[in-house]
Amino acid sequence: MSDNMTIGARIQAVRTAIAEACARRTHVPQDAPVELIAVTKNHPVEAMQTAIDAGAANIGENRVQEALDKAKNLEREVTWHLIGHLQTNKVKHAVRQFDLIHSVDSLRLAQEINKAAEKFDKVQNILIQVNLAREERKSGIYREDLDDLLAEIGRLPSIRLQGFMCIAPNYDDVEECRPLFRAMYELYQQGKERAPRTADIRYLSMGMSNDYEIAVEEGANLVRVGTAIFGARQYARGV
Repeated sequence: MSDNMTIGARIQAVRTAIAEACARRTHVPQDAPVELIAVTKNHPVEAMQTAIDAGAANIGENRVQEALDKAKNLEREVTWHLIGHLQTNKVKHAVRQFDLIHSVDSLRLAQEINKAAEKFDKVQNILIQVNLAREERKSGIYREDLDDLLAEIGRLPSIRLQGFMCIAPNYDDVEECRPLFRAMYELYQQGKERAPRTADIRYLSMGMSNDYEIAVEEGANLVRVGTAIFGARQYARGV
């Protein structure tokens, strides 16, 4: 993708690549829709506004405080996605700001979100982050602990489980992501059957700028794309 392309042109290129990936699906319905999340970490509000004006309705942020700061000046209506690790001391602010929290990885965190949502008279939509590759440096619940967490989440009335999220390892050969994404899709399908009655399983969030096409081929319906839309991150002070 050329560095000279505008943000709008890059968004269109990503959407085209998503459509082509859907057409290559073999075990997932080709017409199942995929939503694009524009990941704006370390990018200025002006770039976000340009992306939103070009049709990006979903904005993904990794850090709660950065999202709060940007929201003050964004002057656009969007759906906010928290895709980074959430610390318990930031839960109150996250519940206030985000429409969907992708990164729930423990019962304690789910309980804190439930408690904060109750105070805001809100039902907070969440995804469970699964560390299927068992990477020690990444967040996410291990597969063997997932069923217990699903059972406990059913007892929390102010959160609504809407699906699952995963982050693939940073393989040298991106094709190595495929088995993990396929296994995650199978887990997502199983989760629909095992999830508590309070759940509304509809999202499988996987795939980033380097691997989203494979993720879509293997069943993702939320993809988190930053660099392919905005270019390299800008590490500005005060953000």
